[in-house]
This record gives sequence, C-alpha cells and structure tokens, in this order.
Amino acid sequence: MAETETTTGRRERKKARTRQALADAAVRLFTERGFDNVGVREVAEAADVSLSTLFKHFPSKEALVFDLDADVESALVTAVRDRAPGQSVLHALRDHMVQARTAVRTDDPTFVLVESTPALRDYARRMWSRHEKTLAATLADATGLAPDTPAVTGLARFTLEAPSIARASEDPARTMRDLFALLEQGWATTPLARQESHPGQAG
Repeated sequence: MAETETTTGRRERKKARTRQALADAAVRLFTERGFDNVGVREVAEAADVSLSTLFKHFPSKEALVFDLDADVESALVTAVRDRAPGQSVLHALRDHMVQARTAVRTDDPTFVLVESTPALRDYARRMWSRHEKTLAATLADATGLAPDTPAVTGLARFTLEAPSIARASEDPARTMRDLFALLEQGWATTPLARQESHPGQAG
C-alpha cells in the first residue's frame, strides 16, 4: 500500500513539473515573440516534451497561459464550502479574494500578455464565465437560494469582477475590502452619498 502511494505521489509530482515547465515555456515565448507568432510545437520543444504530452496537459494553445484555471475555480468553491462556522459567504469570499486575487498587478508580464492578445482576452472571459456559474451554484447550495436568484448571480459576478478594479489601485488589498464593504453596507454609507444628501456642506 505504501509503495503504491509513493509511486502515485511520484507520478503526480512528475506531471505537475511537466505542466509547470510547459506553462513557463509558453509564457516566456509568448511574451518574447507574441502569442500569434509561436506554435504549440515550439512550446513543447522548449519544455522538452512531445506535442502529444502537451495536449494531455493543455487542451488548447490559449490554455497554456491559464494553467491555474482549475485551481482558481476550486479555491473559490472551497472558500464558500469550507468557511469558518458563523462566517457569512460574503466575508468568506472577501477574505479569499484579498488573499488570492490582489497579488497580480497590471504590469505583471502575464497580465500584459493577456490584455494585449485578443484570443487570450476572449479565453479569459469564457474562463471567468465558467467560474461565475460554478460559484453561483456553490452559493446557491450554501444559502438555499436558487442559482438564478439575482442575489446569488450578482454576488458571483461581483466577486469575479472586483479584482480588475483592485489591481489598478495603489493598494489592491484595501481596495478589495472597500469594494466588499460597499456591497455589504450599501451606497448610502459612502462619503459621496452623504455629500449628495447634504450638497451645501461639502468641503
């Protein structure tokens, strides 16, 4: 039994190393020469694996750039399902997004690559759409609401869109918290709303 587990563990580690090597080679080549100017065979050669091995790990050329796709979705689900007793789904998602989604900045090479490549932007939108549906289903299970309830779909959409705002700020983590606070407390609690209520008192 122990030998089988050791063999399985070794095999999984080897697969993970191969997958990482492919992803690293792809981002490096795409960044250096442009996504459209690099073929998948070149990526395979750079990672020293066969083309068939590449496609075992990544179903498409675009997927090479999003090697953490499944991990990102799984982490979203886990944040809701395994939240601390008594913690709301809103706070669980806030804490997860602050920790996991505020490290990438707009000047990150991979981020720049995606934003400058139409095919990758389209892939990213489809990817986030899948994550949104999965998150909405998870929220529905956690709250007892229907998956198409506006509160459920709205929170899922908000959660996945918030990083694009946070990344562009000077303090992404703080901005992420502020965005979730706005969702939780409402517009009426913001300084702008108070100015709207008392326009003559501004300044």
